[in-house]
Amino acid sequence: MRRSRAFIPTIKEAPSDATLASHKFLIRGGFINTQGAGLYNFMPLGKIVLEKIRAIVKEELDAAGCNEVQLSFVTPIGLWERSGRSETMGKEMLRIKDRHENEFVLSPTNEEAMVELVKNRVTSYKDLPLNLYQINTKFRDEARPRYGLLRGREFLMKDGYSFHSSQEDMIREFDLMETTYKKIFTRLGLDFRVVAADSGAIGGEGSKEFHVLANSGEDTLVICEACDYGANIETIFDNEEVDALNEKSYEELKESKISKPCACGAELHFKKGIEVGHIFQLGTKYSSALEAHFNDENGRAKPFEMATFGIGVSRLIAAVIEQNHDENGCIWTKETAPYMVNILVSNVKDEAQSALAEELYERLKALHVEVMLDDTKERFGFKMKDAELIGFPYTIIIGKELQNGLVQIYDRKTKENSSINRDEIYKKIVELLK
Repeated sequence: MRRSRAFIPTIKEAPSDATLASHKFLIRGGFINTQGAGLYNFMPLGKIVLEKIRAIVKEELDAAGCNEVQLSFVTPIGLWERSGRSETMGKEMLRIKDRHENEFVLSPTNEEAMVELVKNRVTSYKDLPLNLYQINTKFRDEARPRYGLLRGREFLMKDGYSFHSSQEDMIREFDLMETTYKKIFTRLGLDFRVVAADSGAIGGEGSKEFHVLANSGEDTLVICEACDYGANIETIFDNEEVDALNEKSYEELKESKISKPCACGAELHFKKGIEVGHIFQLGTKYSSALEAHFNDENGRAKPFEMATFGIGVSRLIAAVIEQNHDENGCIWTKETAPYMVNILVSNVKDEAQSALAEELYERLKALHVEVMLDDTKERFGFKMKDAELIGFPYTIIIGKELQNGLVQIYDRKTKENSSINRDEIYKKIVELLK
């Protein structure tokens, strides 16, 4: 993409309500803009990142044997009344009426709708297990939407639902999805932990959350750094203690001691986390309520054993930046960067600079490298500030040193600026991208 043709409206100042790094830099860098309270438009850069994350989620789920579907975003209220969640979901569930006064909801999640999809279509134990998922828009009417994509009202979510003939097989799938989620977050380059969690309004017995570790996280976790133990504080402290701990800043939590050691004998520590995934063992909660049955090997009708699995796809964009940024802007991981290489022409009126830039741009495109050519007439300093704000992993700077046969490669993560012979620049950048 040529920067002169790209729609990347960067701005100098963050919105007054932006307190977190991800909110500030995603707005300033032209990735998203605010449509309303808790509502965001994804501009070209943001859309690229969103689709990259979505593709990784899909690849790993498909490899694990899951089937992708897409359900209607609008669901009849009757489904929620039959499961009992029309009341328990509270005001977060936005209800609407059509012209005929029929009541619907904007889906915050889709357990009921997915059960209805499978009901009477899967009737034998021989057709089980089955794992269906979608990556679709959700809406939750947050009382206090804030923190940009981390607590919006409309968001893109992966929600999956599995159906089984036995509890044992449901637990097997639950464990498989835990492994699959770990693969997804590892591929995204994130430092994360899996923790025991409360099931909340979704229901069920077993529940695990996946948290990206970040000082700005809303959730307080207890983790052991000597083993893989982790828990949300809601599962191990009473309500008063939880409230007190959640009011503490990350710096205050670092000074707080946990009296009990981990089962492995090591010390436990408080950490802050951003929840990006949650998996639940549902049992027969929804299949029984909605009378969704299959026939077992003896011909007896039984409700499906179920599990459900969620990932906040759009939330992951913000989580990446909360974990990877500096005072100048975004630092994308390899799998999430909108463009891997930015070719910056210091003076577009210099024919030699522009010619080399064009040559590199075409060669990298031919290699299917995601490359941006900054061919605008802006000042060099302005271009570099934008490059750091947006967070291109590598910026090739073609400037005055070209007359000495040299160009520079700026590494966004390390901030190192290396001078390279012009004849070696293509080979060097290809090596860095491996």
